[in-house]
Amino acid sequence: QVQLVESGGGLVQAGGSLRLSCAASGRTVSRYAMGWFRQAPGKEREFVAAISRSGGSTSAADSVKGRFTLSRDNAKNTVYLQMNSLKPEDTAVYYCAARSSVSYGSIWTLSTGYEYWGQGTQVTVSS
Repeated sequence: QVQLVESGGGLVQAGGSLRLSCAASGRTVSRYAMGWFRQAPGKEREFVAAISRSGGSTSAADSVKGRFTLSRDNAKNTVYLQMNSLKPEDTAVYYCAARSSVSYGSIWTLSTGYEYWGQGTQVTVSS
């Protein structure tokens, strides 16, 4: 199975940027479709963005479209979430997730579709 470790979270002012990384170990990340989810205090975990095995298909939640970009570097076994124009409502713990996929082009937007999860990284956006 694959192990996922997120990094890159922190405190940033509104309008700023952060890049989250999700490093995979145990198995090559190229075997998996990947996703990012977030959970704010008192709220349910919500979908942020997803990317297919090949990286050719992506999807993002309406709340982050145009601001967040998901990419992957299979050679480095890492997936990235570039977050720009951050808002206070983006404050949450961000989780990376992986799902075994035969298809190179499929993506999943539901958390129940993912098999493996990282421990999360905190992102705090101050106003």
